[in-house]
Amino acid sequence: MYGIPNCDTIKKARVWLEGRKVAYAFHDYRASGLEADRLQGWIDRLGWEVLLNKASTTFKELPDDNKQGIDARKAKALMLANPTMIKRPVLDLGDRLLVGFKPDVYERELG
Repeated sequence: MYGIPNCDTIKKARVWLEGRKVAYAFHDYRASGLEADRLQGWIDRLGWEVLLNKASTTFKELPDDNKQGIDARKAKALMLANPTMIKRPVLDLGDRLLVGFKPDVYERELG
C-alpha cells in the first residue's frame, strides 16, 4: 500500500485490511519518496488521469499556470515533486492496482 499515514482514506483502508487479517506492507511516499519508474508503471497501467488527485489541497494550491495543459509528462512531474497529489491509497496487488478505498471494491478484490 502506497500513501501517507495521516490520510483519512489510508486509515480506513488499513483498518479494513487489518480487520480481515490481510497482510500488507505500507510505503509512505512522503517520507520515502516514490521511484519515477514505479510511477511510470502505474501511469502505463492506469493512466495519469486516475492517479492525479486534482481535488487535493496540494493541487489546488498550485499556481494556475501549473494546472493548465496537463498531459502525462506534466502529471508525472507534478506527482513526483508532490506525492500528496497521488490519489490514495494505491494498493499494488502485483497483477492489478487498486486506487482509492471503497469497501465494496476491496471486498470483491480481496475478500
